[in-house]
Amino acid sequence: MLQKIGFQPGINKQISDTTAEGQWVDCDNVRFRYGTPEKIGGWKQLGGSNLTGAGRGLHHFVNSLARKYAIIGTNRILYAFSGGVYYDIHPIKSTNTLTNAFSTTNGSPTVTITFSGAHNISAQDIILLDNFSAITNSNFAAADFNDKKFMVTTVPTSNTITITMASNESGSGATTSGGVRVQHYYPVGPAVQAKGFGWSLGAWGGQVAGEPTTTLQNGINSAVTTGIILVDASQFPTAGTNFLKINDEEISYTGIAATNELTGVTRGVGGTTAAAHNGGDTITSTTNFIGWGEAASGDLVLEPGMWSLDNFGDKAICLIHDSACFEWNSAATDATANRATIITGAPTASRHMLVSTPDRHLVFFGTETTIGDVGTQDDMFIRFSDQEDINTYAPTAVNTAGTQRLADGSQIRGAIRGRDAIYVWTDTALFTQRFVGQPFTFAFAQVGTNCGLVGQNAAVEVDGAAYWMSENGFFRYAGKLESLPCLVEDHVYDDINLESGNQMVSAGLNNLFGEVMWFYPTSSSSVVNRMVAYNYFDSSPQRPVWTNGTLARTMWQDSAVFGNPHATEYDAATDTSFDVVGNTEGRTTYYQHETGTDQVKGGATTAITANISSGDFDITQARSSQGQQTGVATFRGDGEFIMKIRRFIPDFISQTGNTRVTLNLRNYPNDTQSGSALGPFDISSSTTKVDTRARARAIALKIENTSTNQSWKLGTFRLDTQPDGRR
Repeated sequence: MLQKIGFQPGINKQISDTTAEGQWVDCDNVRFRYGTPEKIGGWKQLGGSNLTGAGRGLHHFVNSLARKYAIIGTNRILYAFSGGVYYDIHPIKSTNTLTNAFSTTNGSPTVTITFSGAHNISAQDIILLDNFSAITNSNFAAADFNDKKFMVTTVPTSNTITITMASNESGSGATTSGGVRVQHYYPVGPAVQAKGFGWSLGAWGGQVAGEPTTTLQNGINSAVTTGIILVDASQFPTAGTNFLKINDEEISYTGIAATNELTGVTRGVGGTTAAAHNGGDTITSTTNFIGWGEAASGDLVLEPGMWSLDNFGDKAICLIHDSACFEWNSAATDATANRATIITGAPTASRHMLVSTPDRHLVFFGTETTIGDVGTQDDMFIRFSDQEDINTYAPTAVNTAGTQRLADGSQIRGAIRGRDAIYVWTDTALFTQRFVGQPFTFAFAQVGTNCGLVGQNAAVEVDGAAYWMSENGFFRYAGKLESLPCLVEDHVYDDINLESGNQMVSAGLNNLFGEVMWFYPTSSSSVVNRMVAYNYFDSSPQRPVWTNGTLARTMWQDSAVFGNPHATEYDAATDTSFDVVGNTEGRTTYYQHETGTDQVKGGATTAITANISSGDFDITQARSSQGQQTGVATFRGDGEFIMKIRRFIPDFISQTGNTRVTLNLRNYPNDTQSGSALGPFDISSSTTKVDTRARARAIALKIENTSTNQSWKLGTFRLDTQPDGRR
C-alpha cells in the first residue's frame, strides 16, 4: 500500500519525536518556503582579506554620488567597504611623532616604543605606525613597521609600550631608530562578553580575564585621596563603588572625572595598606575580582566592544558603545583616504544611537545628562539634537533639541526605526518615540511591559511590525504587543548564554524569504554559534514556522542596498596572518548570502551541509468502515502494527546534484534510531524508486546533502508499506 508522507511546515522541538507524527523535529541550514523545506542559499566572501577583531556593527547606505557603502565596525577597527575593497576609516585618538623610539633585544620578538611623555595608551589598543625611516642593529627593516597596525602587548610605564613582532630579533638589539609617527586608534572594547563573576572566569587570586589596565599619571604618597590620575580611564567602570589595584594596594572610588581623575577615593581597602606609588605604575581594575576561596557570584557583566551605525545623508554616523560618536563623510574628496572624526558638540558617552526619519534628529540613548562629562552618563536618559543639525544639543526656544528619561527598567538596551515611530527597549519594557513637532519634538509612550530586549542588536522591523528576542521569549509589536508562540523555545532558552552573552545576540532580516533570524551563543560558548529563525511569510496563528541551525553570524544586513544580504562571521581561533601582529582575538569574514549553493571563503569552495529530520509516524491499516459494505476505508495506526517497508518513491520539487535519504526505524520510543537505519540512499533527479527490506513499528525521514553543488526542495514522498504482524 502506497502512503503519502506529509508534514506540517516548521520545526517542533517542544514534543518527543514519537509524538511529532506529521511534523519536522530538527534541521540545519534549511528554510521553509510555501510550506515545504529546502536547503538555504550559499554565501561567498567579499573582499580579498579578513577583518581584524569581531564584527559588532554593520550598516548599508547609498550616498548622493550613488556609491554603495557598507560600514563595518569590529571591536578593533572601523571599516568602509565599497567596490570590493575595505578602507580603514577608524578614528584616531592621538598622534605622536617620535625619534629614537624603538629598542629591541636579541632573541626576543618584543619591541619597546618610548614616548616623550604620557601616551594614554592601554594594552590591547591598536596603533598605526607610519612615516618610519630606519632602525639600527636590528634585522627588522622599515618595511616591517611602516604603514602597519599593531596591537599593544603591554604598557610597562606611562611613556612606554611594547608590541610583538612575528619573529625574534636576530640582530644585536636596536638602541636607536629614525623618526616614526604613532597613531593611536580609539579603543572599542573586548571581542567577547564576560560575566564579571563566575567559576572559570577568575584566575588564582580572583582575577577576571580581560580586566582593563592602565598606568598612574603621577606619583602619589600614602595619604593622597585626590589628584589620583589614570593615564587612560576609558575602559574602567564608573557606576557605583569600584576598585582598582596599584602594586599591593587596593583603592576604591565612586567616579572618574573627564580628566581621568578618580573621585570618591578611599585608600588601602580590602585589607591592603596605603602606600606611595610612582608615575607609570600599572593599575588594574579589580571591581570584578573575587577573594581567595570565595565562590564567584553576582550579575555584573563586562560588555563587549560594540558599535551603533547609521547615516545622516552622506555622513556615516558611528558610535562606540559607552563612548564617543564619530562622523565620516562618504561624499568628501578622496573620502576613502579620510578617517572618521568626533562629532563636535555631541555627547561623549552613550549606549546607543540612531538618526530619526523623516525629521532627521540624531538621537542618543543611555547618554550623558551633562554633555562632555562621562561621569553623568545615565543608562535611561535620551538626548536628541536639533533638527538637521548633529552639532547642537542644548534645548532652546528656537530649536527642537531635547531630552527625556525613561522610567521602566535599569538601562536602555537598544532602539530601531519603525514605519511610524522609533521603538526603544529597556531591559524590561518597550517604548515608542514619535515625532510630533514643537514644542515637545517627540512624544514617548510605554507600549509593553515584561518584554525587554535581550541585547542591543536583537530586534528588527519589517512591514510595520517589530520582532525581538527578550530574556523570556520572542515578541512582536504591530500596534499591540504579542508574544510569539515558538515551537523551538525550550531548545533555544535551555541552551543559550544569557548570563554573559546577551549582548552577543543579534537579529537579522532576510526579506527575500520572509525570515527573521536571531544569532546567539550557546551556554558553553562565549561567541555566536547558533541560529533560530521565524518565517513571517508562512506562519499562521495555528502553526508558527520556526527553524534552527548552526549558521553563526555576528551581524546581518538585509538586501535593500546590495541586492543580497550581507553578514559577518567571527572566527575566535588564533590568527596572525594579517596586519595586527600578535592579535589572538580571531578574525572576521564578510559574506554575501543567497548566492550559489556552497561556501566560498579564502578562494576555497566547501559544501554547505543541510539536513532535516521528521518525527516518527506509524503504519496505517486499511479496513472497511464500521462493517458497512461501502468500499470506503478508514485507517488506524498508533503503533499497533509492525510495518514492512518494501520501497519508497522520492519526490523533489527541485534538485541539483544528489540528495541523501535515510529512513530511521524503531519499535519503541526509547529505541535509538541510529541503531536501526535504512540507508542513506543517494537520490538523483532521475531516481524513480528505491527498493528496501525493513520492518519497524515507527519510521522517521531524514533528508540531507553532504557535498558541493547540491541543493534541494522537498516534494511529497511515498512509502510502500504493509502490516507485518504485531511483534
